[in-house]
Amino acid sequence: MEGSPIPVLTVPTAPYEDQRPTGGGGLRRPTGLFEGQRNYLPNFIQSVLSSIDLRDRQGCTMVVGSDGRYFSRTATEIVVQMAAANGIGRLIIGQNGILSTPAVSCIIRKIKAAGGIILTASHCPGGPGGEFGVKFNVANGGPAPDVVSDKIYQISKTIEEYAICPDLRIDLSRLGRQEFDLENKFKPFRVEIVDPVDIYLNLLRTIFDFNAIKSLLTGPGQLKIRVDAMHGVMGPYVRKVLCDELGAPANSAINCVPLEDFGGQHPDPNLTYATTLLEAMKGGEYGFGAAFDADGDRYMILGQNGFFVSPSDSLAIIAANLSCIPYFRQMGVRGFGRSMPTSMALDRVAKSMKVPVYETPAGWRFFSNLMDSGRCSLCGEESFGTGSDHLREKDGLWAVLVWLSIIAARKQSVEEIVRDHWAKFGRHYYCRSSREQNRFDYEGLEPKTTYYIMRDLEALVTDKSFIGQQFAVGSHVYSVVKTDSFEYVDPVDGTVTKKQGLRIIFSDASRLIFRLSSSSGMRATIRLYAESFERDPSGHDQEPQNPYIHGARGTNLLPSSLKHEVLRQC
Repeated sequence: MEGSPIPVLTVPTAPYEDQRPTGGGGLRRPTGLFEGQRNYLPNFIQSVLSSIDLRDRQGCTMVVGSDGRYFSRTATEIVVQMAAANGIGRLIIGQNGILSTPAVSCIIRKIKAAGGIILTASHCPGGPGGEFGVKFNVANGGPAPDVVSDKIYQISKTIEEYAICPDLRIDLSRLGRQEFDLENKFKPFRVEIVDPVDIYLNLLRTIFDFNAIKSLLTGPGQLKIRVDAMHGVMGPYVRKVLCDELGAPANSAINCVPLEDFGGQHPDPNLTYATTLLEAMKGGEYGFGAAFDADGDRYMILGQNGFFVSPSDSLAIIAANLSCIPYFRQMGVRGFGRSMPTSMALDRVAKSMKVPVYETPAGWRFFSNLMDSGRCSLCGEESFGTGSDHLREKDGLWAVLVWLSIIAARKQSVEEIVRDHWAKFGRHYYCRSSREQNRFDYEGLEPKTTYYIMRDLEALVTDKSFIGQQFAVGSHVYSVVKTDSFEYVDPVDGTVTKKQGLRIIFSDASRLIFRLSSSSGMRATIRLYAESFERDPSGHDQEPQNPYIHGARGTNLLPSSLKHEVLRQC
């Protein structure tokens, strides 16, 4: 800290009408909009900072991190300059601006920060032609609840000025403390650059038996693993935790250098985009594979020969094997949570364990209240996200370590563990339609169009005459026994969240779901999900995207066919 105090400026601006957070305090838009539209980023950052009560904001600590995508460094500098001007006392920032979303949640909770700002567009592409995003996590470490998101939006619609210290410069590469004297401020503004992995790693050490995992990866008959960071934020975490700490060979980790454009790839851990990992696993050399999205909260699990574990199955299998994790042996299991579209495989595990299941709307913020109140120990979504009450975010690396712990304890392969689970609980055939899966989703729609589609569809399926309708595919007939527009009443505070998707439930407990999604903000998508349960082990070997499964009961319906038939008749 040297020289004259840095000036604090107030800059006039005009509001944008499209800065409504899409859930969890996040704004995701094309990068060009953030980069090219005058004051677009400062407007939203000011709205976020102003949403924190002034008495809580003055002198407080906040956490800032990014997934390393294009425009992150520029945006980080703007966030720092505006945080200083708005009275924030201290910022904790990952070295080079890098912090995974789970790590941000971890640090917020560890140091009792007022919140955190994460610069990420999750699994969306990066680079100048990709997407950029800003996400606000509150003091519990989780995504902003709807009341905070609404407050941010209201401020953004009337904003007239923002505060900034444009002459403030920080060195993101240098670990340690940097202090700055500001005009009209009694205390210096402090920035602390921290190792992006260390605090998070210390938490993981308290959850898992690292010795057991290390023995699995290094001992006699060691498990060969392949982990793909997809050139996102997870590279440093994979190398430090799995390789340096747990002994996996360095060549186990691929695509571990964070790149602004993610190497020109789509950083989405699924069978369509994690093709490098999939091809390596199909070769049979590796017994366990995993991939992460750009900010590290989503994951995919593969077994030898490319055996795919669906996100809903992964959640249920983790739930059934929590006794393999020291954390849960000590803390116990109080309940489970899943988003409404997620397969009901978790429910069968919960019933066997005699613990409750909370069915919530899509969005991690709904789990935070449950965990804060002590109701929920484990939760997950069908969109490749799983986590527990150790944080208030989904956590990809945590899920991978859970799987490795289960393998170490049970001494079985990934496929054997999954098949044993199906044999015990039955298999939930499940698919979520998307651009990667036969194009059943209605994507890129005008929001007004999706409103009318969902309104008319709701009127159709919730009409009393729809109950009892039958849909035949092959020799199997599905009879409608219940339909509704899903609404959620938070058991903690009584908050009611309505119109969270249309459900069609059939006599054999199969489900078909239509849900409106607008995570990208500019356009909307109507997502379709379908689920069909098979108890008989002879029917457990089919592909969910094929038209039929052939089991002991004859020809049974798979999700894709069910959707086709319902859409045809509707």
